[in-house]
Amino acid sequence: MTQLTSKHSNSPEDGLSNEQRQAATMVRSQVSQVSQVSPWLVPLVYAVGQYLVLPLYFRRVEVMGQEWLPKSGPIILAPTHRSRWDALMLPFATGIKVTGRNLRFMVSMDEVKGIQGWFIRRLGGFAIDTLKPGVASLRHSIDLLEQGEMMVIFPEGNIFRDRSVQPLKAGFARLALQADAGGLAEEKLGVQVVPISLTYSKRFVPWRCHVQIRIGKPLEVHHYCTGKVKQDAKVLTEDLSNSLQTLLTESCEALDLSQP
Repeated sequence: MTQLTSKHSNSPEDGLSNEQRQAATMVRSQVSQVSQVSPWLVPLVYAVGQYLVLPLYFRRVEVMGQEWLPKSGPIILAPTHRSRWDALMLPFATGIKVTGRNLRFMVSMDEVKGIQGWFIRRLGGFAIDTLKPGVASLRHSIDLLEQGEMMVIFPEGNIFRDRSVQPLKAGFARLALQADAGGLAEEKLGVQVVPISLTYSKRFVPWRCHVQIRIGKPLEVHHYCTGKVKQDAKVLTEDLSNSLQTLLTESCEALDLSQP
């Protein structure tokens, strides 16, 4: 797929010296080399998950709102994070068999170690230091969106067992806004953020529990671009949080779960 490139004033590499730019380019190249979608491993893992693991472990996996999933363009899927099972639920609900698109996961550094890291990197995952995000990993995220990829970012950051949406990470909205500004000079890139609620009938996801996945209406990032970065990010974060909470509340009511 053709990669869009542009120069814009809010690039993460603005203000760097030539030496720093060269170093960032080198690291970005290394990140790109380990962030890939294996043409044989991805179909295999997803097929095993969809037809064997999920049906055997869960009593029921219900997906609602798939009509909201865009079939093209740069997309950020923004799901709640309630279990490590989420990594299998999302491809099942939104992946290549549904949208014709592979998912690119942004994960934390500690998740790409050992054999797990080997699989994650070949299933489209790439690591970012959540405490001190580096230029290269942020730039790689924007590169993927400029290529029209569908990327998964958990805006709450960590796994939470609560029945309510936790405060969203401030960097999520800023990344979305920066990516949208990275398109052609004459127009926005067209990034859309899709809120997704993953709700399990039991907090610690025991065998044969019920799962409900609700997909909400996408938020079009360009509507939030007024030039006031902090305010724009705040409004986008609030709207995403409200959308997630609405979806989560609907699932809790459907599954007859009590709110905290």
